[in-house]
Amino acid sequence: MIDCHCHLLEPEFVEREKVIEECKKEMKAIINCCAFFPFEEALELQKKHSGFIFTSVAIHPIYVDKVGKKELQKAFDFIRKNSEAICAIGETGLDYFHVKDESLRQKQKEIFENFIKVALELNKPLVIHCRNAFDDCIDILERYKPKKVMWHLFSSRKHLQKILDNSWSISIGPGIKKSKDIAKIARDMPLSRIMLETDSPWFAQPGQAFGLPTNVKVVAEKIAQIKKISLEEVERQTDANAIDFFGLNLK
Repeated sequence: MIDCHCHLLEPEFVEREKVIEECKKEMKAIINCCAFFPFEEALELQKKHSGFIFTSVAIHPIYVDKVGKKELQKAFDFIRKNSEAICAIGETGLDYFHVKDESLRQKQKEIFENFIKVALELNKPLVIHCRNAFDDCIDILERYKPKKVMWHLFSSRKHLQKILDNSWSISIGPGIKKSKDIAKIARDMPLSRIMLETDSPWFAQPGQAFGLPTNVKVVAEKIAQIKKISLEEVERQTDANAIDFFGLNLK
């Protein structure tokens, strides 16, 4: 199993090394998303667990009020300097749920477009965060036409056809256990375009203090149930999807 989106640097992971070692017992890889400064710590963690932990980097759209031109340039410089070590640009996108101010939403769009340009320049896949902003997010992506796009925790059934038409991928997290919409998205989306994620430390399962990357198994089991296929087939195909999408060189 591969968790294609989690946040190992969050403070909930007090015993981070212990968690990672447990993950190694039953998983192939983890994509650690570093969504704000400092980025260096993410690459240090990747180096320590080479061939198992991989890194995506960007500035999450909810931090729009914390970044100016100086901070953005710092982020772009870091990504360019470390492009060989970074497997994707993200998560980047638009968030109108947390950000209501119209001027900040406009700034989000500009930042998003700049991260897309960097991804195109470096030939890196994009990991998209989108909340309550699907029309604008799709419009921007269709304008730039990046080849590799993964919508993290995709949840909008009404926009699924757009995802299919553009040959984009999605990742599905533990929310599939409770959401009928996400369950129907999993039913209707070809398995060849689905990846598994946990967005941990969020989405804790019963008995957990916080979410863990190993919770991808919960997601895989639910997808297998919905699609009426074996768990092994879900794991095999979603692993292959993630390896291809992120260009993973596994140990």
